[in-house]
Amino acid sequence: MSVDVKAATLAWRDGRFAASERPVPEEAAVAVSINGTTHAVMMATPSDLEDMALGLALNERIVRTIDEVERLEMESVDGGYDCRLWLVPQRAATYVARRRQMTGPVGCGLCGVESLEYATVSLPKARDTLAVEPAQISQAMEEMAEGQVLGRRTRAVHAAAFHRQGMGCIVIREDVGRHNALDKVTGHLAASGAEPALGFLTITSRLSVELVQKAAMMGCGLIAAISVPSALALREADMAGITVVAVARGEAFEIFTHPQRIVGAG
Repeated sequence: MSVDVKAATLAWRDGRFAASERPVPEEAAVAVSINGTTHAVMMATPSDLEDMALGLALNERIVRTIDEVERLEMESVDGGYDCRLWLVPQRAATYVARRRQMTGPVGCGLCGVESLEYATVSLPKARDTLAVEPAQISQAMEEMAEGQVLGRRTRAVHAAAFHRQGMGCIVIREDVGRHNALDKVTGHLAASGAEPALGFLTITSRLSVELVQKAAMMGCGLIAAISVPSALALREADMAGITVVAVARGEAFEIFTHPQRIVGAG
């Protein structure tokens, strides 16, 4: 499936209507199953779905490392895509025990959870391995913008990217869902053996608590966003030791938590 299509519009410009067309992003239903049991069904941009499935498994603590995924199968089906993850036996048993805490197939991160323990997870503490110059934040945001091919065509998708000092933008992924975009980055880094603690993330969306939790599970200590974070996201970032940089536009940005990773701020 193409990631975007042309939509006919009637545009009002210069005081008159004229026939026009605009690229709009595709959106497809994507089912993620674990050892034959549906874990989630979400709407996503139909690209890099293998990365998304692996990233989802890592970020939602279904697996601790990519080695616990025995195999991944991807199939195009009527109405969307089916991503099937098969876990090694020991981890599969752990997943079955977790499923007993949940009611029915899960359509989003916290839906159906009977116990709030999964909503208030204990996050790993980020390592202090970075010393990022202020100019690198602006440069990274520019690199992400330059890499948003689908975003430029449609103006309707989110992006997430990972950057390494001295290496620039390592990977950028786009999706109609901001969580999906970050999961795709996570999956790519895991599959390529990259170390998240040695770089930082940038995102185009509002910084919600779920994105902070995903960054923490990745082991990434710095995340920079275009928009303002939520208060809960900041509390989670503070406890996890994550540096939150937001309102990053042009050469300006604001540091909300743990400024020590930005040279001259801590």
